[in-house]
Amino acid sequence: MNRIGRRALALLCATAALALPAAAQDRFIVMASTTSTEQSGLFPHLLPAFKKASGIDVRVVAVGTGQALDMGRRGDADVLFVHDTAAEEKFVAEGFGLPRRGVMYNDFVLVGPAADPAGVKGQDIVAALGKLAASRAAFVSRADKSGTHAAEMRYWKMAGIDDPAVKVPGRAFDYRACGCGMGPALNIGSSTDGYVLTDRGTWLSFKNRGNLKVLVEGDKRLFNQYGVIVVNPARHPQTKTALAQAFSDWIVSSDGQASIAAYKVGGEQLFFPNATKN
Repeated sequence: MNRIGRRALALLCATAALALPAAAQDRFIVMASTTSTEQSGLFPHLLPAFKKASGIDVRVVAVGTGQALDMGRRGDADVLFVHDTAAEEKFVAEGFGLPRRGVMYNDFVLVGPAADPAGVKGQDIVAALGKLAASRAAFVSRADKSGTHAAEMRYWKMAGIDDPAVKVPGRAFDYRACGCGMGPALNIGSSTDGYVLTDRGTWLSFKNRGNLKVLVEGDKRLFNQYGVIVVNPARHPQTKTALAQAFSDWIVSSDGQASIAAYKVGGEQLFFPNATKN
């Protein structure tokens, strides 16, 4: 093909691209989600299945749940996939989201050094935090307004401690607020032999465990529910409601739920589907 022919072909291709409907050029959504869903490896497993079923790409912004909800309030995301039910319900009640749907659950665990210098091992998370506060051990907090951080603060309050970062007489433990995601918090805990509250999904996929092991699990208060919320187009008309709703519908469908159940690390299932279809 000569130079004139190549130019004509290039012009033809460019013209055809411009003629495509906007929807065909824009088949993606922005999802604000927790770091646990990304760092556990769930999304690399889940999102290709959704893309195959729908043709829609999902661009994930992995932050703490509090930051994800703030993104939704600003209209910087089309859909949210988060795990702080009380905060999610408040978000919807304030008119920022369409009705919330439950998607899946796992649980939180308290990990710490195998020697367990604070003596927290057992099934009672509240008693464990009380022992930690009375010890000289280190505790690494995400301190990032994530769903995990919100859960941690609820447990501290149950233990009679409103703010574990405040130094008071009789409280000698080393509370370290990292302001970071779940993976980095676990890395700090591993390198310093600190205690860390983590979701089980991230823990099971975490490779740099060092001397850390699960010390507290099985308390029903450690239940960890995830939900999906489509951002309300009445607040943010620019959001891609139809595409976001397609993701919400798929993730609670039998195919989406089966895909969640199929994700395992080392033969262990990380998340358990329990969809609600509001």
